[in-house]
Amino acid sequence: MTHARAPRRHRSAAGHLAPSSAGLAAALLVAGLLAAPARAQTATGAGTGTDPTPGAPTGTVARTVGDAAFEPGPCPKTPEPIEALEGARCGTLTVPENRGRPGSRSIRLGVAIVPAATDRPKADPIVWLAGGPGDDAVGEAKMAIDGGLNRDRDVIFMSQRGTYSADPNLLCPNIDEFNARAVGLPYDAPATERLHVEATKACRDKLAARGIDLSAYNDIESAADYEDLRKTLGIDKWNLYGISYGTHLALVYMRLHPEGLRSVGIDGILPPSRSGSAATWSSAKQGFDGLFKACAEQPACNKRYPNLSATFERLVRQLEAKPVTTTVTLPGSDKPVKVVLDGGALVNWMTSATHVAPQVPAALDELANGKPQRIAQQWAGGKLSPQAMGRVAHGLVYGVFCSEWTPYETREQALRGGQETFPSFPPSVQAQAPQLTSLRPDCDVWNVPAAPRSIRDATRGDVPTLALSGGFDSQTGADNGAYVARTLGKAKAVTVPYEPHVVFATSKCAQEIAVSFFDDPQAPDTACLKDLKAPEFEIAP
Repeated sequence: MTHARAPRRHRSAAGHLAPSSAGLAAALLVAGLLAAPARAQTATGAGTGTDPTPGAPTGTVARTVGDAAFEPGPCPKTPEPIEALEGARCGTLTVPENRGRPGSRSIRLGVAIVPAATDRPKADPIVWLAGGPGDDAVGEAKMAIDGGLNRDRDVIFMSQRGTYSADPNLLCPNIDEFNARAVGLPYDAPATERLHVEATKACRDKLAARGIDLSAYNDIESAADYEDLRKTLGIDKWNLYGISYGTHLALVYMRLHPEGLRSVGIDGILPPSRSGSAATWSSAKQGFDGLFKACAEQPACNKRYPNLSATFERLVRQLEAKPVTTTVTLPGSDKPVKVVLDGGALVNWMTSATHVAPQVPAALDELANGKPQRIAQQWAGGKLSPQAMGRVAHGLVYGVFCSEWTPYETREQALRGGQETFPSFPPSVQAQAPQLTSLRPDCDVWNVPAAPRSIRDATRGDVPTLALSGGFDSQTGADNGAYVARTLGKAKAVTVPYEPHVVFATSKCAQEIAVSFFDDPQAPDTACLKDLKAPEFEIAP
């Protein structure tokens, strides 16, 4: 929705959240770049015993616990090499596809454990939960390691069920291809939605024909996968760090399996108890307003681009009434690309453009003065990038959204979210929540059962929790930090100002806070916040 999450990636036909790495999400949509995921390699020191060998490094010994089994072996496949995974200890976790159905077939999940940088690591590793839904955690290893998470602890990456290096994977390149083609179609048009839903149905039909149980790809099963991993690796306590959609999964895991947790970091927070279309409108406004306020507080920006919020809302109305069609070329290609910008396209561009906040005022001003090329190029860049093809597990995207979100939010509630948050927007824009275009008709054709109502329960407990948010986050609003902290007895909510979705990907200060939290979950060091300054906005002549 997860994503849209710097090192991040792609969007589903539903335009899912959190692109994968938060840092990238931005880069992908905005610049068409993707963080390189990992290269297959051979695990070191693979053991063959049935129980952990005393003193053996985590992940080097085979073990079976109940219906789950871990086997050391090659590292998970990834589209490109990831240097951070060189020397990782790897293997495969085998679990039932559907724990609620006796005789369910088995699925296999890739595991990579990056050793701690110290010779004397702490006994409790950190588990990285990826964004999306639909992104592969192994592909985000560079972000985690570059941010210093393995300073004192091993960091564990497991491919969530259905993702790129899992078996089976639930990729649907036809949806990626539609997203690329859709940049030349009116975003909010009924005809575009029909094509959108056709792509979703084709994806579903293809996966179902492979015998995949689509009802088994959700947070409850994924949380059980991670708990099985903990037990088969012989780990008493571990820590979680989830980004974007990974925070959604982390909060479910905390509720269902708290016994193995020492601490939890969540970054770019998406609470299951309030997730849905209405919430994406609130998040969008928080991020937009944070950016507009920062511009207004800089004399040069305020003078050159006064009342930026009003300019943006006026452009949404104008483009929805009269879309602009232009042609752009993208880096690495001289082939012209047709781009249609209407009100919905502008809202969704803006939702990710907070990752390149210094450019936003100038880009909106250019658009207002008949120069749409910069925004059009950024809008098209991520969706047409070769790296945006065939990497998102759309089957997991819809498995989560259609079982956990749409059953518990009415059409009226979803529409009211847009109407109340942006009352000046045209009804056709209000009807399509940012990042979740055509979600309800998509879920109608996806046709999976609703998750138990308890999936919408707020997570409660006393596991020490760090709730990190960005002041410019327009994908998962900063108020989600305080929201989750109110039911977690040992939670600290921290907003890093001037940062977009998933602050770990873009902020050295956020990385320092996160690492200090795992050192001492009762007292993370937030001193670096006092030195942060707003970005210098680009000022056109």
